[in-house]
Amino acid sequence: MSKQQLVTEQPKRTSYPKRKTEGLLAVQEMASKYDTIIVSKLFKVRAGQLMQLRKNFRNELFMVVAKNKIALIALKNAHIKNYDQFASKLDGQNALIFTNMNPFKLYLSLEKSKINLPARAGDLATDEIIVPAGNTGIPPGPVLSEFKEANVATRIESGSIYVARDSVVARPGDLISPKLAGLLSRLNLKPIKAGLSIFMASSGGLLLLQKDISIDLNQYRSDLVNAARQAVSLAVEAAYPTPESLPLIISKASRNALQLAKEAGYITPENAESVLGYAQAQAKVLLAAAKQKGFNQQ
Repeated sequence: MSKQQLVTEQPKRTSYPKRKTEGLLAVQEMASKYDTIIVSKLFKVRAGQLMQLRKNFRNELFMVVAKNKIALIALKNAHIKNYDQFASKLDGQNALIFTNMNPFKLYLSLEKSKINLPARAGDLATDEIIVPAGNTGIPPGPVLSEFKEANVATRIESGSIYVARDSVVARPGDLISPKLAGLLSRLNLKPIKAGLSIFMASSGGLLLLQKDISIDLNQYRSDLVNAARQAVSLAVEAAYPTPESLPLIISKASRNALQLAKEAGYITPENAESVLGYAQAQAKVLLAAAKQKGFNQQ
């Protein structure tokens, strides 16, 4: 009997280990119960971090680490709206997080819980890695070639290697080479952020990827401030009264009215001093011009 015949004649599996069945049912139940399903990659994630996350969000999320095949069967049985898109992107080792929290809020919480680890050969830089300027405390020797290879400018001073200026040695997504990992270790730098992060999320029938959920709070705050400032400026120019723009509109109208009255020579109790001062200044200019033309002062 051929190998092909052996494969095709094997009976279909009708039972599964209790552990797998319980895991499948747990994922299926959570997918039906919670509004948001989040996939987090378990790369450089420590058990202690998972335990701390469960503790911090005990009543707000439920976390399951299950094999992708079991997770996909459970999610399909739960009839999530974007199952096909979700299934096409689920690979590697993952944790499934079920929650009713806003995925953007959870993203910020997960970012705060991350820790810094030393870089190892083969790691991908999570952020821009900078070797700071200053005394490294390392005596000169063969290690100088490692600084040079990493494009870090150095000088020798007081028997130590000094980094001349802050130097970028890797950008987000760059592969860390063995030599660079060794150099960063010598410098006691821990540039790799480790912890749970959101790879993708299914929320409200939408599939959100990491780039959709990532929020730079400082940039977001700056954008809001600029938008508010521009809106008030537009309202003032259009004379559109709002609680924020009305004081500025009145102030601008008052300044314009005073300027117009001054230039027109129209005197009021409020602007008399300004109008007379302006007229006097013009008279002095006119007198100076007359003298230059040779006219005698009368």
